[in-house]
Amino acid sequence: MDDVDAVQAQIARNMLSSGDWVTARIDGIAYLEKPPLVYWAVAGSYKIFGVHDWSARLPMAFSAIGLCFLTAAFGAWAFGNRAGLWAGLCISTCIGLFLFTRILIPDVMLTLTVALAMWGFLRALDGDEPRPGLWALLMAISLGAGLLLKSLIAVVFPVGAAAVYLLLTRQLFSARTWKRLHPFSGLVVVVLIAAPWHILATLRNPPYFAFTLHSGPGQYHGFLWFFFINEQLLRFLNLRYPRDYNTVPRLYFWLFHLAWLFPWSVYFPAVAKLSFKPVDRAGQTRLLALCWAGFILVFFTFSTTQEYYSMPAYPALALLIGSAMTMEGSWVKWGTRALCVISACAAVAVFAILAYVHGVATPGDISSALGHHPKAYTLSLGHMEDLTLDSFAYLRVPLIMAGIAFLVGVLGTLQAKAHRAFWAAGLMMIIFFQAARQAMVVFDPYLSSRSLANALIRAPGGQLIAEGFYYQFSSVFFYTNRTGLLLATRKANLEYGANAPNAPGVFIDDLQFRGLWMAPGRDYLLTFASALPRYEELVAPARLVTVAESGGKVLLTNHPLKKLKISAY
Repeated sequence: MDDVDAVQAQIARNMLSSGDWVTARIDGIAYLEKPPLVYWAVAGSYKIFGVHDWSARLPMAFSAIGLCFLTAAFGAWAFGNRAGLWAGLCISTCIGLFLFTRILIPDVMLTLTVALAMWGFLRALDGDEPRPGLWALLMAISLGAGLLLKSLIAVVFPVGAAAVYLLLTRQLFSARTWKRLHPFSGLVVVVLIAAPWHILATLRNPPYFAFTLHSGPGQYHGFLWFFFINEQLLRFLNLRYPRDYNTVPRLYFWLFHLAWLFPWSVYFPAVAKLSFKPVDRAGQTRLLALCWAGFILVFFTFSTTQEYYSMPAYPALALLIGSAMTMEGSWVKWGTRALCVISACAAVAVFAILAYVHGVATPGDISSALGHHPKAYTLSLGHMEDLTLDSFAYLRVPLIMAGIAFLVGVLGTLQAKAHRAFWAAGLMMIIFFQAARQAMVVFDPYLSSRSLANALIRAPGGQLIAEGFYYQFSSVFFYTNRTGLLLATRKANLEYGANAPNAPGVFIDDLQFRGLWMAPGRDYLLTFASALPRYEELVAPARLVTVAESGGKVLLTNHPLKKLKISAY
């Protein structure tokens, strides 16, 4: 898809082809925002399976699978096999994990390292554990890997949660605690894993130091300042520049977890009935899970946040829910009844929408029926606001599948015993995820520019120009493996790197564009159909030759073409 999805995939390809495994680059510009482990993992997948969109997703897929098994194993160790099974079922079939792994972002990998660190921490402290040093080593390795995935929060989350737990259990100042955790040797392991890349990135992207807390247009202070001050401190304080992101309102951030953990969030009230006294392994794990989830949620309450930022708390919440589901008390029964009612209401809503769109025509692709809310796109789910009732006419098959899923949920939870209801809820979500996958196929022309990329591949060679910043048409750059010029001022994620000395001059203005477009050489322009009147004024309308059009986006060239044979895929 366009935006960060294809950007991450292309950065990994650039690393593989250039041999520069230190500095990430987009369109030749240094991209200094993120650590490299996710790029290394994707590049490794490319090396084994070749460069494909599906091979780019394999590290995320394996991380998600590993996270589900890890959560189940953690729960089985702490509460017994049945609770571990429910905890694994909870995280593997909740909406949040499915939804936020459709995009190539490293948060599921981060969540895996946080969960490993938390389990290593508790196992190292467990009095019955014969080899606590190995679990302390696992914790240190997880922290080091996390630093290379998402930087400081990968350490802040598990260390902060562990510190709160030790404080509550009065172990923070115990000599036994630190003897079993091996903090000094653990620190050495973390440094050995994470420091080499940070040092190399600093040396290759000077200046090395900048003593300022101010960032603004045209400024460049090197890697070290940007990575730690701008991307860590100033982002937390909501002072980062460029301000190319938004933040979820605090109340919504908390309430959204009822959706991200659905359908299992109906059992949240049952968690309140659990014992959190750390008198045995189960109580210790519940208390740790509470500290773990609570620390992350409170942290983002005081910071800027996107919808998916709290994913590292999902395993902790799944452990608590799985433990509560095993108790099968009255609150679990009420939760199952609530799930039955919610599923019934959802089924009624789905079939009502199907009835409404029964006679609605579906010309072209879904983009023609969607609204446009650019201000919302700074949130990860901003495009959801583009949905209109008429757009559901293009989603008839996914809606039918979703309706069937909710009916399965109703029938499976209606007057059902706990185990049957749990399995029915899991089956409901599996069918619903297939419906969501089919819906994403329908949205492909809108969310991706793959058909434009195919047209460009079949067209004669020429200079590629993209309107706006790189992200808007990033899938074209991925599928064609090309660089291009950007018809925009320096802004968003590429602005800082573009200010670096010797950065390639990929940004052009209208005057430069007109000079290129009116010259004898062939050029291609990626833009939006709604922007065509602007270009008709900028250059002669006769020089705007349409090569391909899809999803409200268009590929133009400045000279006539012979008829191209272009397939959609």
